[in-house]
Amino acid sequence: MINVNDFIKSLKLQVLSPSSRKEWDFNTPELNRPGLQFVGFYEHFAYDRPQIVGLTEMAYLESLPDDTRRERLENYFSYPIPCVILCRGMMPTEDMLELAAAHDVALLRTEAVTTRFFGNAMTYLNRCLAPRATLHGVLVDVYGVGVLITGESGVGKSEAALELVKRGHQLVADDVVDVCKVTDNRLTGESPETVRHFMEIRGIGIIDIKAMYGVGAVLMSKSIDLVIHLEAWKEKKSYDRLGLSDDFTTIMDVRVPQLVLPVRPGRNLAIIIEVAARNFSLKHMGYSAAKELDRRLNEMMMNASKQE
Repeated sequence: MINVNDFIKSLKLQVLSPSSRKEWDFNTPELNRPGLQFVGFYEHFAYDRPQIVGLTEMAYLESLPDDTRRERLENYFSYPIPCVILCRGMMPTEDMLELAAAHDVALLRTEAVTTRFFGNAMTYLNRCLAPRATLHGVLVDVYGVGVLITGESGVGKSEAALELVKRGHQLVADDVVDVCKVTDNRLTGESPETVRHFMEIRGIGIIDIKAMYGVGAVLMSKSIDLVIHLEAWKEKKSYDRLGLSDDFTTIMDVRVPQLVLPVRPGRNLAIIIEVAARNFSLKHMGYSAAKELDRRLNEMMMNASKQE
């Protein structure tokens, strides 16, 4: 559901004719330009979407005789349209204003040009309608990489994030991360508003990162690029020491690269997470230190075998 007031406020719209509806039940972020409907074609009319009227559509309506225009608009407004938005600051015709009020359709206006508003509105609707989930973890921005730190309670997630903040990185969410699936292969995370910028440190309690370290130490939201799972060191478990293979975890049907870091006294997790973020960026640009070392060793062995 899309809140009407939030939609109007977020997209900076002016209300020309209000509607009694408080919410719109959209199931897609798509919009509709009703040029064909004004001509009289209704076979494939996406009436359940926001209707965007640009310069072309308005110029066509104004070119019609008054009785013809009113007939076309009466047919158009007979459908359960959520809203009509006029772009470029254009004023509606009198019959459009009258029919919108009669059918309880919100008539809105924006100063933005049609194509720019189209993009802004679709971005807003995509964000509002995207699937969401709540995860237990800490989300931080490390060198531009969104790192989601997961692990059992008490393993040291918040302490590692606090050290990262002290080293100049940014906190997005502590303990509770609201995850949004913005595209088929991209996730973003943010903190619930009630606990935003707060962090719990055992033995100290709740601290306010924004108040303590400044506005530059926090972010409102960040993409989830890498998951680092912290676990207590298990002596008999074999941990990856080369990094030749990539591991992934699935969050809301999206595969995200994952590293498992064993925790034991003496390990500086903040520095290790920094290195992991830098290494992730290098891999993203096509360079892998592990594969480069493997290539050099294979080349050395091949040269040695040739000499024999």
